[in-house]
Amino acid sequence: MFRALVREMLVPRLNEAASFVRDHHGSVADLLAHILRTLGHFIGTSERVVLPKIVIAEAGNFPDLARIYREELVERGLKLFGSIIEAGIARGEFRAVPIAHAARLCVAPLLLAAIWRTTFAPLDAAPYDYAGLIETHIATLLRGLAAEERAA
Repeated sequence: MFRALVREMLVPRLNEAASFVRDHHGSVADLLAHILRTLGHFIGTSERVVLPKIVIAEAGNFPDLARIYREELVERGLKLFGSIIEAGIARGEFRAVPIAHAARLCVAPLLLAAIWRTTFAPLDAAPYDYAGLIETHIATLLRGLAAEERAA
């Protein structure tokens, strides 16, 4: 049942991102920024953002939840981000970096935003600026990935 829930609620978003990546013909940096903004908007506005928190909270009691979430979403998402970074390296836009680490660095602030929104946001005195977080993440990430001559 959980697998069906993930497939219905989240996998279509990942499939949309994969289609956009496949059809993109511009700069890889612009592509990565677009994907991060799209996912950031989803995290900042969708009630479905609660799923990662549920998985983290219940993984000890229900390890199959974590396995299903990892297979259906996490591994595919990391592969997608890895393919974007590989393309950036191949085109000379990004410097050579360990793909697996860089893919996780793409996702880490998104996961933080999801956890923050579902755990701490109700306690915030003012609404948190998730879009600002994503823009700061994009700027920092792209600076770190930039080919040496572009970073200078």
